[in-house]
Amino acid sequence: MSNAGNIFPSYRFLVSLAGATGPERALGGFSEATGLSAAPLKIPGSHKTGDVTLKRGVVASSIFFGWLAQARNRNPAAASSLIVTVRDTANRPVEAWKLNNAFPSKYTGPAFNAQGNDVAIEELVLSPESLEIWPPWRHD
Repeated sequence: MSNAGNIFPSYRFLVSLAGATGPERALGGFSEATGLSAAPLKIPGSHKTGDVTLKRGVVASSIFFGWLAQARNRNPAAASSLIVTVRDTANRPVEAWKLNNAFPSKYTGPAFNAQGNDVAIEELVLSPESLEIWPPWRHD
């Protein structure tokens, strides 16, 4: 795995931009993730993918806020493939999901606290076109 795990060591869910073989660049780390599921529809070959919600995290500010600005301006480049990796207590990848053509649909900032200097996020909702299980060993 890239050094992304070292950037956000205390967060169980790591969100990275996807490269051809795995995480390319870390966007942030989060404490909670929901919505990592896809359901097949009655039409063969089609699937329903819901939103993925990430809560209580920190982000790499320049990358993340640039991505938010693209989405706000409806730039097609904002639809990126992301990998959400859950890690164990030893910081090893356990499971991962690839969110294809995902874009941020909601962002909620934290309450401000002058004690820290991290760029914190209370909630980030991602809307992917599709979702697939991405084996964690593909990016060890």
